[in-house]
Amino acid sequence: MKTQPRLSAAALQFLRCPQCKSELLSAEEYCRCLNAQCQKVFPIVDGIPVLINEENSVFRLTDFTRKQDTYFDTSSGRQFRDKISDLLPGLDLNVRRGTNHRKFAELLLAKGKTPRVLVLGGAILGAGTESLLAYPSIELVETDIALGPRTGLICDAHDIPFSPETFDGVIAQAVLEHVVDPYRCVEEIHRVLKHDGLVYAETPFMQQVHGGQYDFTRFTQLGHRRLFRKFDELESGAVCGPGMALSWAYQYFLLSFTTSRSLRRVIHLFSRLTAFFLKYFDYFLIDRRGTLNAASGYYFLGRKTGNVLSDRELITLYRGAF
Repeated sequence: MKTQPRLSAAALQFLRCPQCKSELLSAEEYCRCLNAQCQKVFPIVDGIPVLINEENSVFRLTDFTRKQDTYFDTSSGRQFRDKISDLLPGLDLNVRRGTNHRKFAELLLAKGKTPRVLVLGGAILGAGTESLLAYPSIELVETDIALGPRTGLICDAHDIPFSPETFDGVIAQAVLEHVVDPYRCVEEIHRVLKHDGLVYAETPFMQQVHGGQYDFTRFTQLGHRRLFRKFDELESGAVCGPGMALSWAYQYFLLSFTTSRSLRRVIHLFSRLTAFFLKYFDYFLIDRRGTLNAASGYYFLGRKTGNVLSDRELITLYRGAF
């Protein structure tokens, strides 16, 4: 029985070889590059194309054809732990995410009736992204390097397998800290965006390691702005404040004392029960200048225009407290 693709026919026609960016021939079980000098073959797993450039990625095609460590854990044990976890207060608080996504959607719809948006890291519905679902005319092309309930395409953001100027918008939410070369990934975002297209990104600053061996980079406010120097800024600032940063630091301080899995689970629960309230200070602190020096994470909303921000201009944009 043929598995139905999760990507729309319109999105499928813009797919390209992640290695040479040539057109692809799609069959039921594979995609093949039509470039005679390349002819790379990519598998389709459960209706999901796996378009990874193995020469420029920490992932391999066999990671997905073997289905090892690339699916979200849906075991009954994990589901039970998740249910228990959901009953406890968490340490995370993103003060602006819902508002920012709605603004992103409104800007897109002001340009056209049926915008197409690439979501990087979209195996599951990210917090705040659900506000985009309130606009059914926005087509979400959800991609990830994991097979999840919403994954439409497996790809590595270092080589986004779409033709230039395919998308009206791109979302990279809690993604760029997990890529080896965030500058290359943002170049790829710039390439696949249409002129005047929008990018929305959230990236951590004061956060401890999460994601194990797939966690690489943090950015200050100006460092984050420089990452998107080829975009005109529409808005930027703190999205998660110092209260959340402090609660994370407290939890990871306690975790530093042990590597025992059972004890670490206990510490996770204990720290959430004893430090969850710290995040609520962020409602009061999020717009203060000092928060830009101590935020847990930043956001950037920008537009592709052809302008490039110079480093001399960059340093004049500092808005934090001295």
